[in-house]
Amino acid sequence: MDLMAFITGDEEIVIKPQETKLINTGLFIELPTGWEAQVRSRSGLAAMENVFVLNSPGTIDSDYRGEIRVILTNLGDKDFIVHTGDRIAQMVLNKVTKIKFYEVTNLDNTERGDGGFGSTGK
Repeated sequence: MDLMAFITGDEEIVIKPQETKLINTGLFIELPTGWEAQVRSRSGLAAMENVFVLNSPGTIDSDYRGEIRVILTNLGDKDFIVHTGDRIAQMVLNKVTKIKFYEVTNLDNTERGDGGFGSTGK
């Protein structure tokens, strides 16, 4: 779903180049246990305005009850202006699997092993 800015009154928020601002949405949710919401950048804002959700994806846990707020960063070279109702991010709901971690001294071998960062090809 799209997340929209909620700014009190007729105000606007200006995000200057290389600046980050926390934007209110006016949205409060109650997720069931075992679920999370992820807040992500909108592709249009990223491609056309160079505006991104800074910690994308940002996680909203099922026990959070505060307002959903979006950390927007302007990586462009001109001011970005936010008005109430502007679509500023996207939110996706996901089921979360809880697991237990155990400390071990050895891991099973695989063909890949500890190869990373391009080790499986381009």
